[in-house]
Amino acid sequence: MKYIFFDIDGTLTDNKTHQIVPSAQKALEKLQANGNFVAIATGRAYYKAKSFMEEVGLTNMVCNGGNGIVLNNRLIKNAPLDRSKALMIINEAERLGYGILVAPFDSIDVYSKNTLFLKQAGYRKEPTRYTIDNQLDYRDLENIYKLYISIPEEKESELTLKDTLGHLRFESEYLMFQPDDKKKGIIDLMTLIDGNIDDVVVFGDDYNDLDMFDERFYRIAMGNACDALKAKADYITDRNTNDGIYNACRVHGWIK
Repeated sequence: MKYIFFDIDGTLTDNKTHQIVPSAQKALEKLQANGNFVAIATGRAYYKAKSFMEEVGLTNMVCNGGNGIVLNNRLIKNAPLDRSKALMIINEAERLGYGILVAPFDSIDVYSKNTLFLKQAGYRKEPTRYTIDNQLDYRDLENIYKLYISIPEEKESELTLKDTLGHLRFESEYLMFQPDDKKKGIIDLMTLIDGNIDDVVVFGDDYNDLDMFDERFYRIAMGNACDALKAKADYITDRNTNDGIYNACRVHGWIK
């Protein structure tokens, strides 16, 4: 029995269609039929990842960058960012004159005290509901799940506290802070089910998968993966759209 964890974007899904690759769907079904534990490991928030998990017929997931765990369709954990560290980054960004969006809930809602982020970075490409409240005090927020700072890539070094929290940049106009510890999420889930770490297999394609490419796991990089991830991989399969997942599972004897 293997415990197999799949990233979503660029691994299970085609980045052009944002749909699961048909052969990857077949692989998931065969892996489960053969008695393997199959799960998602994604940076996506729970609210965004839950529907995908259900659509592809899975019931287990590490989400929210490792801070969320779903086991047998039950949300076990969904922790926000470290609040004190997030507030310190917000304070520094305000002093530097950069716009801020805060997600205080596991939802599409973001809040800001002004329109500075929108003026500097524009609207986010992902579905987002904006609330601008000039009376907002970020210190009054109980939780901060994600944080967006409209600092351009070339100015990023100005934000001296940025490395105190996990962060990613998918757009040149802003930096996103979110949990970035898929490895810990996988280990926490394995502890819950008393699984053998030596039997963990991870599939990924991008820089945000580097964390979960731990040497204790068997690491499979997609053919379309970034070079840094391929360098850490135990095995490099074909591109995801060229049946990479299905082919890797066949090569390793997990499916026929």
